[in-house]
Amino acid sequence: MHTVAATHDESKAQYFWVWGALLVLTGVEVFLAYEQFFQPVRMLEVLMVLSVIKAALIIAYFMHLMFEVPFMRFMLMAAIVACLCLMCIFFADAMRILSLGVK
Repeated sequence: MHTVAATHDESKAQYFWVWGALLVLTGVEVFLAYEQFFQPVRMLEVLMVLSVIKAALIIAYFMHLMFEVPFMRFMLMAAIVACLCLMCIFFADAMRILSLGVK
């Protein structure tokens, strides 16, 4: 019987490359945070994009999602999209506080 685990390459070199990429991305985040090249909103956008890339690398390689069956990947991506949609809805609602002021 052929399983997904049988096709998984257990090479440590792959994990070291991913770890190195995560280390470089973290260094870029720290550098950008200290230098403050952008306005705060733009900085938040850049840091969020870098964090999403790092999270994708961690999920794909260290949590072995890359080696899962396609249905499992689809279910995880659907849940993430649903969470992001909910965050966008409630973020817009939370921003009302700026126009209401403090009482």
